[in-house]
Amino acid sequence: MEIHNFSAGPCILPAEVMQKAAAAVLDLDGIGLSLIEISHRSKEFVAVMDKARELALELLGLEGKGYQALYLQGGASLQFPMLAYNLLENKAGYLNTGTWSSNALKEASILGNAIELASSEEKGFNYIPKDFDIPNDLDYLHLTSNNTIFGTQIKSFPTTKVPVVCDMSSDIFSRQLDFSKFDLIYAGAQKNMGPAGTTLIIVKEDLLGKVTRKIPSILDYQVHIAKESMFNTPAVFPVYVCMLTLQWLKDMGGIPAIEEINEKKAKLIYSEIDLNPLFQGYANKEDRSTMNATFTLTDDTLKDTFDAMWKKAGINGLNGHRSVGGYRASMYNALSLESVGVLVDVMSDLERKA
Repeated sequence: MEIHNFSAGPCILPAEVMQKAAAAVLDLDGIGLSLIEISHRSKEFVAVMDKARELALELLGLEGKGYQALYLQGGASLQFPMLAYNLLENKAGYLNTGTWSSNALKEASILGNAIELASSEEKGFNYIPKDFDIPNDLDYLHLTSNNTIFGTQIKSFPTTKVPVVCDMSSDIFSRQLDFSKFDLIYAGAQKNMGPAGTTLIIVKEDLLGKVTRKIPSILDYQVHIAKESMFNTPAVFPVYVCMLTLQWLKDMGGIPAIEEINEKKAKLIYSEIDLNPLFQGYANKEDRSTMNATFTLTDDTLKDTFDAMWKKAGINGLNGHRSVGGYRASMYNALSLESVGVLVDVMSDLERKA
């Protein structure tokens, strides 16, 4: 039976990427050695790292624009204090749209004056605050572009002269944006790029070197840039899979091509949620995520029936986050439109049987 993987992360990856990655674990490009047993400083892996960094900048349209791409460890969670170490001198502003932005604010507050500019917590983070004030004296503005737990996504980013930092862990490479409007982007790999274990950081070099504090070397972006992501041993396998996934995306037409598919997937499932009286969406319609559709049953007595139906159909990873409940269909880049169609058919079938 085909499995339709709606897991929120680690998530589905392209089948051809999985096949190539599996082969490389046994023998990388015919060298007779496994990807995971060669030196990270070997010419074979240095080429992998260089390609992975190059592809990230190319796909985002940032080549030759003063940005550097890094693949570091510690997940997006390590970036919460790391970006503050590197950027927070006087005051930083945070838009609080969910669990991860709350955590980012908490970690930055340990190092300095990090303030909450606006929050949607009072309504269970089911919308994105808009038209909030952004002080001109901020060292940076921190945003979270997509909120996996609550199923919200920033559709229009604020215009400001303040440097903009964005956690794009769950929607990077999924839609067209003017990425040059961001001064630093970070994203855990395990949503749209690869397995857990590495984090992509895209940073404008002229943003760095302005804080007066001493920064531990392992947390210093400038150190990692100078060492081309090789200051310490990188997560070799996740970086390799990221390279394969970004090449897969480039080959299919890049972000414009995948955005078109993602829009079709989102339209299909949200149409069913809105038209089927047995379901209701969690996030405000104007802020609905194209990556994570969150919804609940209007009649909880149907839960066991619905659960049995979607599991029988080969659907995996549909349960909502424990803090929200209900269901969450994560539709990252590698999930097919056909898989979303299977879920919609089950939802429609439930209505017919109820």
